[in-house]
Amino acid sequence: MKELHEAIRSQGIGKEGGIVKVDMFLNHRMNTALMVEMGQAFHEAFGDQPVDLILTVESSGIAVALTTAIAFGNLPVVFAKKGKPSTLAGEVYQSKVYSYTRGEECPISVAKAYLPPQARVLIIDDFLANGEASQGLVDITQQAGAHVVGIGICVEKSFQSGGAKLRSQGFKVVSLARVTGIEDGKPVLEEEEA
Repeated sequence: MKELHEAIRSQGIGKEGGIVKVDMFLNHRMNTALMVEMGQAFHEAFGDQPVDLILTVESSGIAVALTTAIAFGNLPVVFAKKGKPSTLAGEVYQSKVYSYTRGEECPISVAKAYLPPQARVLIIDDFLANGEASQGLVDITQQAGAHVVGIGICVEKSFQSGGAKLRSQGFKVVSLARVTGIEDGKPVLEEEEA
């Protein structure tokens, strides 16, 4: 996606340890026009399949999940909460995920009432590194007896294993930008198809 590639090239920062910072436009300060365009791009990628709801994990994935839901005609958005919030007392689906950037494992939870069995679920997230968050969302979806239609990712760090793992499990994974490495403090992008 050209606009996302341009934002990564001009404002993205590569840090030691494989960290890709895009917080100037994606996950701290948000470029709203870019969020809308990414939502439309995910609709183009997955719109040939029926989708009942969008699933993400708090908090950075929520904005692009919302614009994707709007592009699909105002679908509901469900987001997994991190930790064990007291507001989700009772029946929940839960999985554990390891946060690459935080360096710790934490549970994520979705109330059972919000994820019906047989639902056709599109998972949307801002980043894909080792695939922990996406795998946790897949786990929660499967616990519910729902079906993963696909996984949409804004930025995939293809030098890490998450994308390959998810694709090897048969999931359709669409990444709008793929970072292949870091050179001189800047993310290196896989070139877009013409």
